[in-house]
Amino acid sequence: MTDLYPAADDRELLRQAAAAHTAAARDVESFLRRLPQVPDPADITEYANLLTREERARADRETAADVAGLTIPSLESDQG
Repeated sequence: MTDLYPAADDRELLRQAAAAHTAAARDVESFLRRLPQVPDPADITEYANLLTREERARADRETAADVAGLTIPSLESDQG
């Protein structure tokens, strides 16, 4: 018999992954709020690092959602 609902551990991992993604996105927003009108090379490097962190957190969240049984086929296919 297959479980209709994800295991509690899978849901908790998904919540943690979502929280990490939210935190990463907030860090990007915080950076953009304090970004000077003319960014210097350090600003560009920081932004690249923040975006990389946010993208990894999003990917981790999507993986955790897949494991928890929350795969959305329309988001998985290429719509180009």
